[in-house]
Amino acid sequence: MLKDWRKEEKPDNEELSRRLEQARIQLAARQLAIKEKHLPVLVILEGWGAAGKGSVLGRVIRNMDPRFFKVDVGKEPSEEERRRPFLYRHFIKIPEAGKFAFLVGSWMKEITRGYVQRELDEEAYKNRLVSVQRFERQLTDNGYLVLKLFFHIGEKEQKKRLEELSENKSTKWRVTDADLDQNRNYKKWENVYDEYMEQTNQSSAPWYIIDSRSKKWAELQMLELMVQAIDTALMNPSRAVPLLQNRFPLEAIPQLSAISLQDKVLKEAQYREELKVCQKRLGELHNELYRKKIPVVIAYEGWDAAGKGGNIKRVAAALDPRGYEVHPIASPEPHEKARHYLWRFWTRLPKEGHIAIFDRTWYGRVMVERLEGFCSENDWQRAYNEINEFEKELADWGAVIVKFWVQIDKDTQLERFTLRQNTPEKQWKITDEDWRNREKWDAYEEAVNEMLQKTNTVYAPWCVLESNSKQYARIKALKTVIAAIEKKLKERV
Repeated sequence: MLKDWRKEEKPDNEELSRRLEQARIQLAARQLAIKEKHLPVLVILEGWGAAGKGSVLGRVIRNMDPRFFKVDVGKEPSEEERRRPFLYRHFIKIPEAGKFAFLVGSWMKEITRGYVQRELDEEAYKNRLVSVQRFERQLTDNGYLVLKLFFHIGEKEQKKRLEELSENKSTKWRVTDADLDQNRNYKKWENVYDEYMEQTNQSSAPWYIIDSRSKKWAELQMLELMVQAIDTALMNPSRAVPLLQNRFPLEAIPQLSAISLQDKVLKEAQYREELKVCQKRLGELHNELYRKKIPVVIAYEGWDAAGKGGNIKRVAAALDPRGYEVHPIASPEPHEKARHYLWRFWTRLPKEGHIAIFDRTWYGRVMVERLEGFCSENDWQRAYNEINEFEKELADWGAVIVKFWVQIDKDTQLERFTLRQNTPEKQWKITDEDWRNREKWDAYEEAVNEMLQKTNTVYAPWCVLESNSKQYARIKALKTVIAAIEKKLKERV
């Protein structure tokens, strides 16, 4: 892209000033419009060192309401961030609906620098590009405006600016070793930038090259591009997009109605003995996980009163409390609802060597949100692929992923509901919503079957826990977690 780019003719000073004044007024008006229409806007500023990204952004935001935007300067990942998936530190920065987020340096900076400095080999680099393509597409598919700007200057102009900054004591700190390396190896960096932009130049999130020879001219380009992009986004409020064909390997899984429940039982003595053995083994494995820095994500879904809480309790009891966290997932809070639906799960992912247990998960998108009308049909149909992509990121990161569907039959659920209703100390466990959901059993079963079929990937398979007998389900869960961890540990030898 950089090599084929042709500069737009810079207007004369009179026209430049006139258009600047107009564009500033237009952007202020558009900021009110995105707030009213709940449009989240993510603006990415990339480019050469000393190309003026920060100073131009400073000029642009002077006329904006500071309550409704945030500016983040891309820094090297911290040690804490390095212990999480690659996209973690970027995903958590996405804006709320109706607000702007400006990223001065983003995942492009991190990836290209890692590639040039050989921290990423060819395969890792290509995998990162795929992750970025998916990430940016997911954002735009879910209603985000993603505007990507590359501030471009020539080799001689960059050298001149770096020298001027270095000669001034007040600005010398702004010149980094990376900036100097860029200029010394300009052609090499230009090739890397060009390839990156070609690979990530999608119609839903295209790259725009800013001629950055002049601050005023660069400001005008940025302002006009922002106004144009916002206008286009506001004219397309439906957010319905084509569904992608599944590209992930799936394994067959039986329908819920075909799963036998009555014969899956354990006698009390056998349960107590196996519980003791399994919890001891899981505790030993937790130490190994921490030592080898392997993260674990355990996801629980299932029918109301199926026994998820008691199951989680038995798994957690075996773990070192310093190395795990249980996340009970309820209806999203306002600040969560205002972002991509996966945001609240990205923010809860564990560090390497730690375990995250989710009591209900991202699969709510294709169950309760689908059936209760909390999202559109296009939203939940698209979510199967988005969830497979999310879990692929976790698998590529090296995480152990265990997904449980806790299964009971309708009669067992009624017995447990009735017991809760009639037992004072258990009445808090039963709500009117539970009874309403029970009336939709058949619709939920249909949705769950589709969910299992479309997300039972080889890298993140489902395990159905037959839970008419809670004891049987608890032991099966423990054994499944143990087997998954042992398998991963063998791969790390």
